[in-house]
Amino acid sequence: MGRLTAVHKAAAVSAAAIAAVLLGWSIWAAGYDPLLLPTPQKVVGAAVELWQGNRLQDDILISLRRVFNGWIIGSAIAVPIGLLAGISKYARAAVDPFIHFFRFIPAIALTSLFILWFGIGEASKVNLVIYAVTFVVLISTAAGASSVNPDKILGARTLGANGFDVFFRIILPGTFSSIYTGMRLALANAFLVIVAAEAIAAQEGIGFLIWNARTFFRTDFVFVGVFCFGVLGFISDRIWKLLGRTLFSRYLTQLGDY
Repeated sequence: MGRLTAVHKAAAVSAAAIAAVLLGWSIWAAGYDPLLLPTPQKVVGAAVELWQGNRLQDDILISLRRVFNGWIIGSAIAVPIGLLAGISKYARAAVDPFIHFFRFIPAIALTSLFILWFGIGEASKVNLVIYAVTFVVLISTAAGASSVNPDKILGARTLGANGFDVFFRIILPGTFSSIYTGMRLALANAFLVIVAAEAIAAQEGIGFLIWNARTFFRTDFVFVGVFCFGVLGFISDRIWKLLGRTLFSRYLTQLGDY
């Protein structure tokens, strides 16, 4: 009962904070040109307008498809490489120079190159997300695999476990939390990158909606697109966290409030 009360109190505080921000926004926007800062009511009206024209839901689905395709593929590439780099010093020595070189190159800086290489279709956008995701998950996975308690590995070998058993019974379970955290962080990167990809080379998606709205001075549409990314990212993160607390809970050693 105490836990439930604490949850209700936290929810009330969050709701009050949101209401305060919306009220402040309304007051602030009242003294500005709507082209510069539309009111919350105008933004809601713009969202209804886009929704009734079936444009907003189409753009949302397209952007989500690109984000999750890139996120899943990038994670699938990164996890095996990260595990290998974490358990083998030679593999780590081989991939380390590339990891620490490419992780400092933002995916947005490669947008033009990816368009040249993969065209203006889906491939360039999904591959850009894959790039943004891969190094985050790879680094987190490698760090987790390399930090598995060596005493556990030694104890398993003492009891007769072979390399296969050690990997699947000790190393992989011990790395699962790092994989999970890396994928959660990479999901945010995927949303960040898709904005630039869709703004530069797309005819659909929320990023294109924002870019196109700017061209026609529809600041209210820009706000709708921005809020869509925020809401979709928040919901995606909450779903992933919920999966961590339910479906993956037996494999995760630690999962904080955030």
